[in-house]
Amino acid sequence: MILLSTALVSNPVAIFLIVLVIILMAPLILNKLKIPHIIGMIVAGVVVGPFGFNILADDSSFEIFGEVGLLYLMFLAGIEIDMYHLKLNLKRGLLFGALTFIIPMVMGAVASVYLLNTDWLTATLMASMYASHTLISYPVAARFGITKSPSVLISIVGTIIAVIGALLVLGVAVNIHKDGHFEGVSLAWLLCKLVLYCAAVLYAYPRLTRYFFKNYSDNVTQYVFVLAMVLLSALVSKLIGLEAVLGAFFAGLVLNRYVPASSPLMSRIEFVGNALFIPYFLIGVGMMINVRVIGNVETLWVTAVMLVVALSSKWIAAWGAQKLYKMNGAERGIMFGLTTAHTAVALAVVTIGYNMVLPDGSRMMDETMLNGTVLVILITCAIAPIVTTRAAARVKLQMVEGEDLQKKSTSNSSHTLIAVSNPLTAGGLVELALLTRPVKRNAMDTLYAINVRNDNTPSSKALARSVLDLSVKAAAAAGSELTTIMRYDLNTVTGMINAIEERDINEVFIGMHRKATVIDTFLGGKTEQLLKLTNKMVVISRCYIPPNTVTRIVVYVPPKAEFETGFTRWLHTLGNLARELGCRIIFCCNDDSRRVIAGVLHRDKFTIRSEYRRVDDRDDFLLLSTHVLDDDLFVVIGARPASVSFSSDMAEMPGFMQKNFSRNNILVIYPEQFGDEMPMESFVDPMASDISSAPISWLVRVRAAAGRLSAALHLTRRRRAPKNENDLKL
Repeated sequence: MILLSTALVSNPVAIFLIVLVIILMAPLILNKLKIPHIIGMIVAGVVVGPFGFNILADDSSFEIFGEVGLLYLMFLAGIEIDMYHLKLNLKRGLLFGALTFIIPMVMGAVASVYLLNTDWLTATLMASMYASHTLISYPVAARFGITKSPSVLISIVGTIIAVIGALLVLGVAVNIHKDGHFEGVSLAWLLCKLVLYCAAVLYAYPRLTRYFFKNYSDNVTQYVFVLAMVLLSALVSKLIGLEAVLGAFFAGLVLNRYVPASSPLMSRIEFVGNALFIPYFLIGVGMMINVRVIGNVETLWVTAVMLVVALSSKWIAAWGAQKLYKMNGAERGIMFGLTTAHTAVALAVVTIGYNMVLPDGSRMMDETMLNGTVLVILITCAIAPIVTTRAAARVKLQMVEGEDLQKKSTSNSSHTLIAVSNPLTAGGLVELALLTRPVKRNAMDTLYAINVRNDNTPSSKALARSVLDLSVKAAAAAGSELTTIMRYDLNTVTGMINAIEERDINEVFIGMHRKATVIDTFLGGKTEQLLKLTNKMVVISRCYIPPNTVTRIVVYVPPKAEFETGFTRWLHTLGNLARELGCRIIFCCNDDSRRVIAGVLHRDKFTIRSEYRRVDDRDDFLLLSTHVLDDDLFVVIGARPASVSFSSDMAEMPGFMQKNFSRNNILVIYPEQFGDEMPMESFVDPMASDISSAPISWLVRVRAAAGRLSAALHLTRRRRAPKNENDLKL
């Protein structure tokens, strides 16, 4: 150790080993002390860095990995944002951004002039350092699972506003120093370049991403593509005069739509960032900190002034936002903790000021200000994770208490069975099933993959095992567990029915039958037989494109679908899918169904972009079919014979879909019938009662007959209410 403290470690393998040991040990040790591991990374960087024991040099490797780590941190902040919640909190975020920028600017400029005896230009430059901040404690919020909290979203929007404002002030100060006066043309040109840059990214990135994901399904290739797009956006942002972190964050916002939270790609993005790039950045921050400057009295005075201004101004901004938005103390702590750390922009500001030479030969910012900034970075980077951790625990507790109502409205457990037989489609079917599961799952929720073979030869066994292994890999890539079932049975449907009864399955996912002969039906004989033999919810899928490239979900809901026992389950399934994909979901239904659907979505807190189109009969559905695009996911809620929502139109639906939707992405959902679980004992489910599955009671038969008679009379009389001409437009 003495040898290491007197000489730098230059061996690449030894350097990487030391970094990995720090990344491994810091959380293990500090978790026992209840200290955020982020502080451990920074302190470890101080210890091993050139200003500590000089074990590692702050060389190009730390510069590269540290820069990428900072960009990765901002990219994660953008890609993990719930865009729906972001839009809801956008106005509040903009106002908080103005507060957390203007208050530090004013306080910083006044304190620099009257306490540090600087001129107004230097004071303005220093104030821009106070106004900016870095989301260094964002990983803490991510670990607590509160990234969708309004306080976190407001802080993220405020960060972008503050950083942009600080960079603009920095550019104006540099311009005044060079030219002796302010030129509005340069600032206007910078804003113009910013607008053009945002427009170019918004136009090009979605199209490139959708094309790439459609043609290349390999997870590694997709990850490299996403990372390249992020770095490209950051580089272009840097070249036009802005900060690279803005480009990385903006790329995350644009790519957010194509990387669902439950997808394997998101798991890889989070894993690589949290395991390597972000810790490298934190260690690099510590290596830049020189703790030897603490002994200077003048440096301590400058540091004290800077630290009081930096902390108090950010706290006042968070306090003001709390009062304006009527938040609690925990949410104020989140906003203060996320916006109080200073790193990248602060270093850039003080470096530029240190390199600026005034006419009298002195520097705009002397060494005491430089050293004071370094100490401010150290202290704020230590305070921010502690404050965020304490506040995040309270916010998480509030969120958990708020979710109790939603958990009570859903079934106690969910057992999903995925039928896989084709190696080419097994992974996609598993991914689709994962996307329809709730974010907060019950501990009893289980996922099964089944392969029923009719042949007992070794080759058949090997094929079945390979298909099941692919399913396990697809689930593991998304961080989920999957139990495999390999069954031999002379009848495929019988094997599945036995598995459904044995494992208490609630919902079944199967791939759509590929029509091979002229006499084949749209769903296929096996699927039709399965629907007759089970009353569980069955989801039949045929997707030509990856789910994350779907632009809209268009759902056809037949009349009286809200009276079915499984109404809530299929609605939750589609709500979870729309939330994960971040796309619009359009329900095509009559007014009665619309009111019930909207009520369930509101009651169960599905914050998704839902729209409604009025569809009363088959003629409306024919018009609707012409508006379903190739990138849409068309969902049809089916109905079994003798069910309440079954009608002559539903009987003809498979043939109609086979004729008009042969090239579209389709989901056909047959809701659960007369199940034991009745989660909707309220106005939105009038049939919620204890109805056994077999035999079908006389009351159900009477209701079904009445429904069919009502539908027949409706079709013959054609008494339709006047419609708005925009009702059928998608």
